[in-house]
Amino acid sequence: MQTMSPLLAAAVLFLACWELITSVLRWLPLPYFPGPAAVLRSLVNDWEVLFDSTWHSLVLLLGGYALGVVAGLFSGVCIGWSPQARYWGMPVLKIVGPIPATAWIPLAMVLSPSPVLSAVALIALAVWFPVTMLTASGISNTRTSYLDVARTLGGDRRYLIFRVAIPAAMPSIFIGLFMGLGASFLTLVVAETVGVKSGLGWYLGWAQGWAEYGKVYAALIIMAAFFSTLMTVLFKVRDRVLAWQKGVIKW
Repeated sequence: MQTMSPLLAAAVLFLACWELITSVLRWLPLPYFPGPAAVLRSLVNDWEVLFDSTWHSLVLLLGGYALGVVAGLFSGVCIGWSPQARYWGMPVLKIVGPIPATAWIPLAMVLSPSPVLSAVALIALAVWFPVTMLTASGISNTRTSYLDVARTLGGDRRYLIFRVAIPAAMPSIFIGLFMGLGASFLTLVVAETVGVKSGLGWYLGWAQGWAEYGKVYAALIIMAAFFSTLMTVLFKVRDRVLAWQKGVIKW
């Protein structure tokens, strides 16, 4: 509790300054900058819609993220392990990967049978690139001595990949997972504003369209809590999977 005291004090000070600047002194123009009371009122009055939007965003995000992780791990292992896969795969990564997933929205809206599927595909694409790159890097940089020892002990190719290369690449893989999760947040919000009829991104655009800026800030608060929770969960998973590197990892 003592370690949380500075953060709690900072939060109280922030809320007091927010109330003073917006509601008392009115230095910031209404309705674009409502006071904390108006935001809290929006959270309370619209909690059902916000809960439903959060649930739909979670389903979209987890679906796209899982698909992107599976595709990224598969392509990353192939590119990192096989010279032939690296020869054909790296040019594709260098051309397609740097393009923001949101830039594919017009094409996705045309090709996909539904906005939901297009949103899932865009999130998967946003996750796929960093996971593939970091997985391939980790696999290809596996120490040769580890592989030589495993071969000496009779390990076949499957053993070398799944018991040596992938465990050795796990720190790099988790960096890709974190980068992919961050990219998926941005893609989710943008994708939900251009066709999906539910979700936090949709709610944000709807509230802004009606100049309900108390609801806009309420949605931003929910987003911050939502995304922060997912990041925390991934950190917990990383700490558990990489328990053998405790004290070595600094991020």
